[in-house]
Amino acid sequence: MSWHVLGAGSLGCLWAARLTRAGIAVQLILRDSSRLASYRRAGGLTLVEQGQARRYPVPGQTADDPQPIRRLLLACKAYDAETAIAGIAARLAPGAELVLLQNGLGSQAAVAALVPQARCIFASSTEGAFRDGARVVFAGQGHTWLGDPLDDRPPRWLVDLERSGIPHQWSPDILGRLWRKLALNCAINPLSVLYDCRNGGLSDHPEEVAALCTELAQLLRTCGQTAAALDLHAEVQRVIQATAANYSSMHQDVAQGRRTEIAYLLGHACATAQQHRLALPHLEALHARLLEYLRAHGLPSH
Repeated sequence: MSWHVLGAGSLGCLWAARLTRAGIAVQLILRDSSRLASYRRAGGLTLVEQGQARRYPVPGQTADDPQPIRRLLLACKAYDAETAIAGIAARLAPGAELVLLQNGLGSQAAVAALVPQARCIFASSTEGAFRDGARVVFAGQGHTWLGDPLDDRPPRWLVDLERSGIPHQWSPDILGRLWRKLALNCAINPLSVLYDCRNGGLSDHPEEVAALCTELAQLLRTCGQTAAALDLHAEVQRVIQATAANYSSMHQDVAQGRRTEIAYLLGHACATAQQHRLALPHLEALHARLLEYLRAHGLPSH
């Protein structure tokens, strides 16, 4: 059965190239006919691994192609997910399976609500890749966790990921993993933007980081994610040290004038706290500061 990949960014293309390399049929869905024409002129996807570039002739199509979709990797940004799915919803075959590879939380539930006929599998990945013009550079081996909050039975197609060399694990508690990752991002990314620093620069603001971790752990426990709250501050400190020389993804987005995923990270955390009538003053103040910072820099605040 063919895979469709919607979202020709770094991770979407990374999956498409590795699946194709393993002999698995893939169709890459491009935004419009001009993007498709440009992609075809390039002759497919070029993946750079350990300095070696190789081209994979992954077929491309647009959203209005008539081919039914039975298995889809949605690899676009969280803020584009609903629009992207709405554009291809009519093509989803009965019982279609979707892998939702978005940061943060909120977009997954919104997508699932749009396609009740499909099985939506949530994914969380630590793999690193970036676009270099028409090429995709595999920057760091990571791991992908997948799970379905409504059905803990693993899908048969996990064997495709095995064949493709995509490190993965089926997780019965995928929401816990997504909440844990969201908390890590909320403790690190916004401060790295506001202080305009690499992750290691947050070591100069230990009290602020600690206060955020305390409130984020409180939020996780309130949401029933007790395991995700465990030792959160210690892990945040480990991540800051391990990625000290790196700029966070949100910092990179702001530096390049791109829209951030604030609504699905810090925004989702604050909205959830309000739903539970939970007062988190440090987190709410951070959210307000970041919104003001984005507006001052001419970037969307949602």
